[in-house]
Amino acid sequence: MTKGQLEELINDFAGKAAAEVKIPAATLCRIIQKALDGGEIDAESLPSSLEQWYKSRFSQRLVYIDEDGYAKMCIDALKILNTTAASDYGSSRQRDLGQLWGDMTRGYLAEFALAKFLKQKWNIDVELGHEIGELADYLPADIHTVQKSGEQKRPPNLKIGIKGSKWNGIWLDIPGAQFHHSDVHIFVKVGTSRDHLFAYFKHISVFKDKILKKGVEVGSLDQQEAQSLYDQLPTFEPVPAYITGFVPSNLEFKDLDYRGYKGRTRFTISGWNGRIRPGDVELVREKEGVSGTPPFEGIGKFSHENGYLFNTGSLLWKDEDWQSRIIDRL
Repeated sequence: MTKGQLEELINDFAGKAAAEVKIPAATLCRIIQKALDGGEIDAESLPSSLEQWYKSRFSQRLVYIDEDGYAKMCIDALKILNTTAASDYGSSRQRDLGQLWGDMTRGYLAEFALAKFLKQKWNIDVELGHEIGELADYLPADIHTVQKSGEQKRPPNLKIGIKGSKWNGIWLDIPGAQFHHSDVHIFVKVGTSRDHLFAYFKHISVFKDKILKKGVEVGSLDQQEAQSLYDQLPTFEPVPAYITGFVPSNLEFKDLDYRGYKGRTRFTISGWNGRIRPGDVELVREKEGVSGTPPFEGIGKFSHENGYLFNTGSLLWKDEDWQSRIIDRL
C-alpha cells in the first residue's frame, strides 16, 4: 500500500467513525496513525486490522471525562503543585507553574479515566491516591482503595502504576528501578490539547467575567476586541481517554527484544518489549549493520538508557488479560 493509499484509507475510516466516538475526524486520523506507528494495528493486514483494532480495542477502551471529573483532577493537581519538582524527569528543563499544573492535571486525568473504565467495564470502585504530599510517595500505587461488587472497601492487592500520555504517545517508558515498584503498569492516552486549562477556564467564565472584563476596565481592550479574543479561545469538551493497555512487572522478557525498519540510510526502532540497558541501542546498530544511532519511532531518543520500554503494540489489552492479570488479583 502506497503512502497516498494509506492516507486515503485512514481519512475515509476516520470520517465514518468520528461521530461514533465523539472525536474530530482529523484527531482520529492522528490516533490511527499513531496506533500504526506503535504496532497496535498490523500494517501488513490493512484494512482488516484497522477495523479489528477499532472494534475490539479502541472503541471498547474509550471513556469520557466530563466537566466535574476534569474539575476534580484539576484541583487535585493544584493541591500538590508546590510539593512537586518543576524539572522534567531526566532533564534540567524547568517548567513554570502553569505548565506543571497542566502536565499534572493530564496525569491525574489518566488515573481518573482508569477509575472510570474499571467502574464501567468491571463494576469496581476505586479511590485514587491524590493526598497532599510528595508526588513520588504515590507513584507506585496510584489506586489507594478498591471496592468490588458485594465487598467492603479495602486496599488493593496489586500496586498499580498509571502513566498518562497525549494522543501521540506510542511508548510506555519506565526509567530506572521504577518498573519493579509496581505490579502492573497501565498506559492511558488522554485527549487533551496543550491548551486544555485555557479551555476549562473559558468554560467556567474566568476569561469573560474576570480577565477580559478587567482588560476593558483598564483600557487595554474595547468590548469588540474582548469578544474576539474570547471567541478565539478553545472550547471545553468532555475529554476522551483511551485505556491503551498494560504490562505486569513479573513477566520474563528476552534481551534486546525490538523491531524496526530500514530506510535508505538508517534503521528506525519501532518496537521494544522489555529491559533497555546502556549500550543496547548501539547493539541494535551493529546487529542491523547500519551507520548512525538508530532513532526510536516518533520520539528520536529517550532521556535515559536504563529501564523498561514498551511500544503500545506490545502491551496486553484483551478482556481475558485484564481479567486474569488485574481484575481477579486486584
